[in-house]
Amino acid sequence: MAIEKEITCIVCPIGCKILVRVVENQFELLGGNKCKSGIDYAKSEALDPRRMLTSSVLVNNGEWPLVSIKSSKPVQKYKIYSVLKEIKKIKVNAPVRSGQIIIKNIAGTKIDILATKSIKK
Repeated sequence: MAIEKEITCIVCPIGCKILVRVVENQFELLGGNKCKSGIDYAKSEALDPRRMLTSSVLVNNGEWPLVSIKSSKPVQKYKIYSVLKEIKKIKVNAPVRSGQIIIKNIAGTKIDILATKSIKK
């Protein structure tokens, strides 16, 4: 079964509307791109969409009750809810330093969750 999609490219400010067709996990460009980067983006978005994930985690005995976090790499879109479910269970103890690994290999993704802020005790 063929699926046609219009994907808005976010690689540059132009925001091309790229039309693609996916048939049995095969990518076909139908048009709309103004550069090669747009083709690469549309292919990735159509076949294996990923998103950088940001959230926060509770902090015990810290100057702030939460620390902001982000994924070390983009997470496959279909795994975002399982990753968030694991994040929800976590509490860290202060001090926390920016860049510290909060969760290693979350949900078996080979992606780490990193603190994006330092929190003093």
